[in-house]
Amino acid sequence: MKITVIMPSLNEAEAIEKSLSKVQGLRARGHDVILVDGDSSDQTIELARPLVDRIITTPRGRAVQMNAGANVADGDVLLFLHADTRLPAGADLLLTTALANTGHRWGRFDVRLSGSRPALRVVGFFMNWRSRLTGIATGDQAMFVTREAFNQVGGFPDIALMEDVALSRTLKRRSPPALIHTPVVTSSRRWEKRGILRTILMMWRLRLAYFFGASPQRLARIYQRS
Repeated sequence: MKITVIMPSLNEAEAIEKSLSKVQGLRARGHDVILVDGDSSDQTIELARPLVDRIITTPRGRAVQMNAGANVADGDVLLFLHADTRLPAGADLLLTTALANTGHRWGRFDVRLSGSRPALRVVGFFMNWRSRLTGIATGDQAMFVTREAFNQVGGFPDIALMEDVALSRTLKRRSPPALIHTPVVTSSRRWEKRGILRTILMMWRLRLAYFFGASPQRLARIYQRS
């Protein structure tokens, strides 16, 4: 079962090498990594070039970027990894075991935020708890899906925000998600920069608004202003 890691990026020079260093073991074991850059103005592409198998550029937008990567991927499983998220050791074995002979066609990892503040451990706990309860995964949790299932549902919807939630909703009609409890580590920078409580309230506000039918374009503008 070959895995293609698809990483969307936009001005991620600060984090890109750390994240990509964690996928070199996968590359050594025959999996591949595609970086899909949304026209970065920093050194993201130059730093990433020796650490990936392919780089493509697209217009900005995670859904657009991840779909473009999926279109050129040849892996049996597509693993969508944010540029500020690091995979655990042996992620390929964890993933293939979670999918093999289980009926699952997609899934996600638990997540841990990188900072040392105790409040961040609480945030990570509730992110994982919410995901288990709802069957919805977010991009921070390194979603993965068989290429067959991804193609059958048409990939990520071309929306400005909540593309991961929308894809989860569609996929869980086909199978429940496989849950890998070994966590990925995602950067806590947005939580620490904006304030933990403020970020929690903002994200719940956006998700509730999306649930009740708010336009993803409008939600993206609110997110960017914050």
